[in-house]
Amino acid sequence: MSSRLLHRLANTLLLIAACASWTSASAQLSTKTSGQGTSVVTTPYVRAELMAHAPQGVAPGQPLWLGLQITHQPEWHTYWKNPGDSGLPTDLAWTLPAGLDAGEIAWPLPKKIPIGTLANYGYEGTVLLPVPVTVASTFAAGPLARDATIKLRASWLVCRKECIPEEGEFTLQLPIRSTTALNGAAFEAAAKAQPQPVLAGTNGIVPDSQAQIADGNALQVSVHGLPVALRGKTLDVFPETSEVIDNAAQWTQAWNGSVWTARIPLADQRSHSPSLMPVVLAERSAPRGAGAHATGPDTRTGYRAELKVLGTWPQAASVAAVSPALEAALKANAANASAAAGGSGAGSGASSLTLSAALLGALLGGLILNLMPCVFPVLAIKVVGFTQHAQDRRAHRLSGLAYTAGVVLSFMLLGALMLGLRAAGEAVGWGFQLQSPAVVAALAALFTVIGLNLAGVFEFGHFLPSSVASLQARHPVADSFLTGVLAVAVASPCTAPFMGASMGLTATLPVPQALAVFAVLGLGLALPYLAASFIPAVARALPRPGAWMDTFRKFMAFPMFATVVWLVWVLGQQSGIDGAGALLILLVGVGLVAWSLSLAGRARRWMATVSVAAFALLAWSFGPHITNVPALHTAQPASAGGAQWQAWTPGAAEQITAGGRPVFVDFTAAWCVTCQYNKKTTLADADVLADLAAKNVALLRADWTRRDPAITAALAQLGRNGVPVYVFYQAGKPPVVLTEVLSVQEVRATIARL
Repeated sequence: MSSRLLHRLANTLLLIAACASWTSASAQLSTKTSGQGTSVVTTPYVRAELMAHAPQGVAPGQPLWLGLQITHQPEWHTYWKNPGDSGLPTDLAWTLPAGLDAGEIAWPLPKKIPIGTLANYGYEGTVLLPVPVTVASTFAAGPLARDATIKLRASWLVCRKECIPEEGEFTLQLPIRSTTALNGAAFEAAAKAQPQPVLAGTNGIVPDSQAQIADGNALQVSVHGLPVALRGKTLDVFPETSEVIDNAAQWTQAWNGSVWTARIPLADQRSHSPSLMPVVLAERSAPRGAGAHATGPDTRTGYRAELKVLGTWPQAASVAAVSPALEAALKANAANASAAAGGSGAGSGASSLTLSAALLGALLGGLILNLMPCVFPVLAIKVVGFTQHAQDRRAHRLSGLAYTAGVVLSFMLLGALMLGLRAAGEAVGWGFQLQSPAVVAALAALFTVIGLNLAGVFEFGHFLPSSVASLQARHPVADSFLTGVLAVAVASPCTAPFMGASMGLTATLPVPQALAVFAVLGLGLALPYLAASFIPAVARALPRPGAWMDTFRKFMAFPMFATVVWLVWVLGQQSGIDGAGALLILLVGVGLVAWSLSLAGRARRWMATVSVAAFALLAWSFGPHITNVPALHTAQPASAGGAQWQAWTPGAAEQITAGGRPVFVDFTAAWCVTCQYNKKTTLADADVLADLAAKNVALLRADWTRRDPAITAALAQLGRNGVPVYVFYQAGKPPVVLTEVLSVQEVRATIARL
C-alpha cells in the first residue's frame, strides 16, 4: 500500500476515532441524565427498591401508591421525618407523567435508636416509605401507551456509629391498564405501620389533650382517648417537630385513669416554639444498646395526637446548621480525611507533589505510552511514510509539528472534557471513555477495519469518493494532525509509570495548570516522532524504501487484531459473555462490508447491498446485547496464584484494619494494560504471595472496568483519578501508595515494614 493510501486510511478512520472520545463522554453523561435505570439500587449498607401498588391500574379515582423500600444491613439505620439529635430524613424527589401528583411520605412508626448520649428516631431492618399518588381526571396516557414511566431521585443518610450519605436514581415502568398488586402485602403492612389518629375520624386533634410549659424547662403533657389496650403501659413519644424536647433525657410518665401524662425536659438547644405540637405515641419497645439491631418485625401500633401548647415558651437557642454533636463528628472526620490524604510516604499523592514534578511525570508517562501495543501500529504508519520521503526535510518538519499539535490538543481536549464532567458532578476519572461499552465496541470495529486494511484485504482508495481520497494529497498537514488524534484515542486509557500522581493532581489544580499537565503528557507521546522530524541523523538511520515495507505493513495487522481481542475481552467484563459474543458477530459483519465495498463492477453493487443489509440486521439483533450492562453483584472471592481476593467496598479497608489486620487494595480495570501486566507478574509472584500470607494481609480488588462513583471517590482521596493504584492500609498509619508498574522488590520491601 502506498504512503498516500496509508495517509488516506488515517484521514478517514481518525475522524471516527476523534468522535469516539466525545461519544464516550456523552454516554457517561447520559447514564445519569437520560433516566435509563433500574428500580433497585444496592450499596454495601442498604438495598433500596422503588415499588408501586395500583390494584385497579392507573386511573382517576383509583388508589395508586408509590414507595421506596429500604432494607438495611444489620446494625445500620436510616431516619424518620424527625431524625432526633442527629441525622437527616430520607428525601424523595419524583418525576411523574402529567396528571400524576405525588403526596408526602406516609411515615411508618419509627424506633428510638440510642447513640451514646444522643437519641435518634429511625428505621432498621426493612421499611417501606409509601407515598400516595393522585391521578387527575385529565390524565391521558394516549391510546397506544401501555406504561407510565416513574422516576425517583432519592437521598438518605445511613448510619451505624459512622454515617454515610447515599443517593440513588430509580426508574419504574408502571402498567396503566393492568393491575399492579405484586407488592400489595408490603403496602398493606406499611399502612398498618402508619400512626393512627387517637380518635378515629379526626386529624389528630384530641379534646382536652395538651402540652403545658412547666417551669420554663419541661413540657407537662396529657393525652385523652388513647386505646384501652395501651392503658397502664409505658409509652414512647416521637415528636414530629425537631429540636424541641431532649430526646435522650430520662422523663417521667403516669396514667390517671384513661389519661396519660408525662413530664418531658426541653432541649438545651431548642430552636422551635410551636403552638401546636404533633406527637406519635406507641408502646415502648425493649431497650437496645447502640449498635444493636432489630431481630424481628415491629408489631407496635402508633397513635398520633396534635397537642395544643399552653404557656409561654422560654427564649430559644439560635438556630444551628447541625447539632453540636454532629458538628464535632464532622470536624473529626474532616481532620482524619485530611491526615489520610496528606501522609502516605513517597507515593502519597497530590498533596506533596509540586507542579514541576507533575509535569515531569506526565512527560515521562507520555514517552512510555509509545510502547503500548495499540499505539505502536499507528506510529508504524507514520514511520513507513517517513522512510518513503526521507530527503524532504521541510515536509517532515511540518508533518512532525502537525502530528504533535494533534496529540497535544487532543489530550488537552480530553482532559478539559474530564475536568468539565467532574465539575458538573460526574464521578469520572482518566480512561473514563473505556468504561462505556459503546466506545469499546466502536474502537474494536475501528481496529478491525485498520487490521484488515493493513493485511491487504482491501484498499480504501477502491471505494472512497475521489474527493475524500484526494484530501491527503491536498492537505498532508491536516492528515498528520489527524494521525495524532488517533494516537491519543488509542493511548489515553493506558496509564504509564510516573503519570498516576500527575493525573491525580489535575483534580486539585486550577484549570490552566491542569491543562498544562495534559499538554505535557501529549508532548511526551509525540516527542519521538517530533525528534525524528527535526534530526537528520534519525532519517539517515532508517532503512531505505523497498519490498520490506509491504511485509512490515502486513505484519502490523497482527498487533491491531491483538488489540481487538483485548477490547472484546474488556467488553465481556462489562456486558458479559452475551455482549462479547454480540460484538464478535458484528465485527464479522464489519469485515464483510469492508470486503464487499472493495469489489468492482456488478459484484460490488450486489454484494455491498447484501452485506450492508445483513450488517444492519445484525446490528438491530445483537447491538442491544453490547450496551446491556448487567447489574453489579458482589464479587465472590477470586483466587489468583493461591491468593484469595475479595471485592472492594467503601469502608471495607477501614473495617478490616480496625481489627488489627493490614489491607492491600488493587485498584484495577480490564481495559488497563498496565493493570493486567502487574496482575500476571508481580501480584502472582510466589514470594510476594508468601509474604502477604505471612503478614496476614487482606487482599481487596476494586474493579473500575465499569463506571463506579465509589471507586472514583476513593481514588480521589488518594490523589489519583486513574488506574492502576496499589495501596497498603494499616491501623493508625497513613496509606502507602506504590508505583504504577510494580516490582517484586518494591512490594516485598513494603510488606516487610508492616
